Amino acid sequence: MTTVPVLRLTGLRRHFGAVGSVLHAVDGVDLEIAPGETLGVVGESGCGKSTLARLVLKLLAPSAGRVEIMGHDVTNMSERAFRPLRHNLQAVFQDPMSSLNPRLTVRAIVGEPLDGRRSDRRERAARVREMLRVVGLPNDAADRYPHAFSGGQRQRIAIARALAADPKLVICDEATSALDVSVQAQILALLLELQAQFGISFMFISHNLGAVRQISHRVAVMYLGRIVETGNTEQIFSRPAHPYTAALLEAAPEAELHQKLTAPLAGEVPSSYDRPKGCHFSPRCPRVQSYCREVEPEPLMMDTGQVVRCHYPEIGPGIHPTEAASPARYGAAATPRPWTPAAS
Repeated sequence: MTTVPVLRLTGLRRHFGAVGSVLHAVDGVDLEIAPGETLGVVGESGCGKSTLARLVLKLLAPSAGRVEIMGHDVTNMSERAFRPLRHNLQAVFQDPMSSLNPRLTVRAIVGEPLDGRRSDRRERAARVREMLRVVGLPNDAADRYPHAFSGGQRQRIAIARALAADPKLVICDEATSALDVSVQAQILALLLELQAQFGISFMFISHNLGAVRQISHRVAVMYLGRIVETGNTEQIFSRPAHPYTAALLEAAPEAELHQKLTAPLAGEVPSSYDRPKGCHFSPRCPRVQSYCREVEPEPLMMDTGQVVRCHYPEIGPGIHPTEAASPARYGAAATPRPWTPAAS
């Protein structure tokens, strides 16, 4: 029996601006998240991670592509038609102080997702108490206001609110980045505990690669609106295939990843208004060839299960391409083009 993904994105795009001056914020993203799975999404600032989250949450309408929640195509679904499915999809944002209404008590905030559902006052109160309990807050927190709590406690309130509607998928958009390191660890441990208890799926968007490694089953690496590599978390962190993924890991603080720190990635992300021809990473890539600057790479499946959008992936011992999205480019055996160091 095939399990229906909690989330499936197909060719998802979001462009801003007019003809002649278009920002390609999200540019052809294909992703799936299985029930009970956490997908980490990483990339530099401006790569499109938060726009991707807003598209999934239907806070933005896509320019093209398809969004499916629990097997239902919600891409162009009206808000009224989407309402019965809305509870399946919740979010925890970066700054809880700005995402929690300061004029509402915690009781009202956590109970807000239950508005419109058929439940009496006692059932609603019981649900709020239960959610506060599972996130580690006392019952008397219900009658206090957000300003009375620490940053970590406010994020627990935000998590309780997200869980109140019994969602299948929670989008965590930089949910730990505004917190102290010790509090980050507590929130990550809480998310793992909640996933084990309730079987929730997470899309975990973060700059913190250490947090992503701790919480994620799979990782998607985003660059200039596109996913350039996906794979099992340990494969991505131990044997990255895309040069950009390797550069991100090399630039991360040693304390964060517990690995040797090497030279950081040079240069800036090109403008999404004026993307490079061919491979968008070519101006910064240490393995760049003339072919990269002319031809856009298609996704390439490695025998490790990683999917990489690169003409010259880092193959390494025992790692080989097995399937190309464009067989005519690589041949039936999906053999990548031979790479040679660029002339200095």
